[in-house]
Amino acid sequence: MCDIPVIDMEKTGENIIKLRVRRGLSVKDIQDVFGFVTPQAIYKWQHGTALPSVDNLVVLAAIFQVRVDDILILEGKKPVKRGD
Repeated sequence: MCDIPVIDMEKTGENIIKLRVRRGLSVKDIQDVFGFVTPQAIYKWQHGTALPSVDNLVVLAAIFQVRVDDILILEGKKPVKRGD
């Protein structure tokens, strides 16, 4: 058995909002950086119904001037049986 971290999507979304506001950025500002036609993906991230892809997490980290680890909020660890 090993423990793997589990991402808390809702708290990660709240954290994205906090980091965005701290940098003085609007959802529209983030939308423009990504070149998204609509802000829907950003709202999904903020509401915790979806997580940004790894590529988008790297961009968010650069925008917010934090590490990727500073964006994601872990809720604990889940035991997983290893296939030995």
